[in-house]
Amino acid sequence: MTPFTSSLSSEAATSVVATGPAGRAMAQPMDGALLEGLQEHLALERKASTAYWAMAIWFAERELRGFATYLRSESQGELDHAGRVADYLIARGQTVELTSLPAPRQQWRDAEEILAEAFRMEADVTTSLQLLYAMAERSGDVRTTVFLDPMVQGQIDAENSTAHLLGRVRFGRQEAAAMLLIDGELAAGQPAPATVA
Repeated sequence: MTPFTSSLSSEAATSVVATGPAGRAMAQPMDGALLEGLQEHLALERKASTAYWAMAIWFAERELRGFATYLRSESQGELDHAGRVADYLIARGQTVELTSLPAPRQQWRDAEEILAEAFRMEADVTTSLQLLYAMAERSGDVRTTVFLDPMVQGQIDAENSTAHLLGRVRFGRQEAAAMLLIDGELAAGQPAPATVA
């Protein structure tokens, strides 16, 4: 027998591969609490997507197309994040659980209230990712920490952008001219905060 020849039959070799709940091959099982946390995070991303879409509608109803376009894009971004989590769970041999979501809030006093809510929502998503990262580290799941790294950086950027937009609206005191100027910047695809680097 050569070193490259297995003593196991191909049937026996196949049977030693671990599988997840859906029967997909799985290289490393996931800690139960971490798996539950990822499922909850997926729901949080979907909830954020729905909330951003409701915010976009509010601005569209008030003829502020730049804000509406920006928030619709944020809605799609959150849905994309949920998709990444779902793809990761599938890649790890897990079953994706989609739970029902509550209806989003649809009434706000003004733009500042909406953007303050958006900022809090981004902070909540960041906190969720930080908790998942800590859980993955405690359970020695390097695959998950590697998966989460770019998501954490993306959340830091999202918080910065949302804080910038909230600050601009506050600075303009929601006066019509200031709101139209900010709306025009957003319509032109210029939502980025200033940098000093």
